[in-house]
Order: sequence, then C-alpha cells, then structure tokens
Amino acid sequence: MNKFSNLFKGGSGSGSSRARKQGPGPGPQEALHRLRATEEMLTKKQEYLESRIEKELETARRSGTKNKRAALQALKRKKRFEKQLAQIDGTLSTIEFQREALENANTNTEVLKSMGYAAKAIKAAHEHMDLDKIDEMMQDITEQHEIAHEISDAISRPAAFGSEFDEDELLAELEELEQEELNKKMSKGLPKVPTTSLPSRQVTTKKKTKEEDESMKHLKAWAS
Repeated sequence: MNKFSNLFKGGSGSGSSRARKQGPGPGPQEALHRLRATEEMLTKKQEYLESRIEKELETARRSGTKNKRAALQALKRKKRFEKQLAQIDGTLSTIEFQREALENANTNTEVLKSMGYAAKAIKAAHEHMDLDKIDEMMQDITEQHEIAHEISDAISRPAAFGSEFDEDELLAELEELEQEELNKKMSKGLPKVPTTSLPSRQVTTKKKTKEEDESMKHLKAWAS
C-alpha cells in the first residue's frame, strides 16, 4: 500500500513540477480565438452529421422492402450519427458558455485596466495641486469679483454735478416765475373797463315811471 501511495505521490509531484515549468497559461485573446475555431469546426461537423442522418434515413426507406438487412444497417448508422450529434450539441453549449464567460472576463479586465490608468492620471494631475494655494486663489477671485462689482456700481451712479446750489432756493425762484407768468395771462384775459359814466339811478327811475304812465293811458283808452 505504501509503495502505491509513494508511486502516486511521486507521479503527482512530477506532474505539478511539469505544470510549473510550462509557465503562465494563454492570454484571453488567444483562448477566445481557439474557442471560436473549435466552435466553427464542431458546427461544420454538426452539419455533416445532419446530412449523413438524412442520407441513412433515405437509404433505410429505399431498402425497407427490398433489402431488410441493408435498411437495418442504415438505421444503426443513423443512430450512431444522432448520438454523435447530441454529443456535439452538448459540447457546443459548453464551449459557448466558456466563450461568453471568457469574453466577460476579458471585458472586465479591460475595464479595470482603463480605470487603473484613469486613477493614475488623476493622481498625477493632483500631485502638483496644493489645497492651501487653491483656497487662497479662490479667495483672491472672490475679492476681485467684489471689487469689480463695487466699481460697476460706482460707475453706474449719476454724478453729483451742481450740488453746490440749494435746491429749496431754486424751487422758490421757480414758483415766483410761474406766478408772474400766470398773472400776465390773467391780465390779458380781463374785459376793458368802459370810459363813459353810467346814467344815474334817478334818471333811470324817471324814465321807467314815464313808460308806465303811457301804458296806463293806452289801457284806459282801450277800456272806454
């Protein structure tokens, strides 16, 4: 028993040493290339077996009434071809699964490489950046912005020209001028005063009494 165990141990040890001598396995691209080539080869064999199955089935139909033995041989061959075809179908499914897994692994590897390169680039870009200097720069930018805003406000305000004059005095003088102009307009619009003297109240009364006497005379003459 010990001899057999030692034999197996020695065999496994030599196998592992040979595996170490072989070095690293193939890369993802090479493995994908081989899997695709194997898929193509199995697909062609699959098509060949399907055609052979159809051919043996046709032979069995033709020989069924004429040569029963030949028909049975054709059916046996058809069964063997169908078995091989089923095995190829399973193998293709396994290879397809391996290929998809390898493609995903290859994609993930490329993504990780790209992310690693990007991380190194970001780190290199940040190496020459000082946070204290950045804060100072942002404070300077803010201060200059405030100064520019104050300058814009100062420029946009109207200049105080003529501020040495008293505004109340100017308003009072303006009111006097307006009053003078109003007085001139009013004087031009009044009617002229008559120069002849009006008749006295006594003359008017006498004239009115005379007119009434004449009216009474006419009324009496009409009544008689």
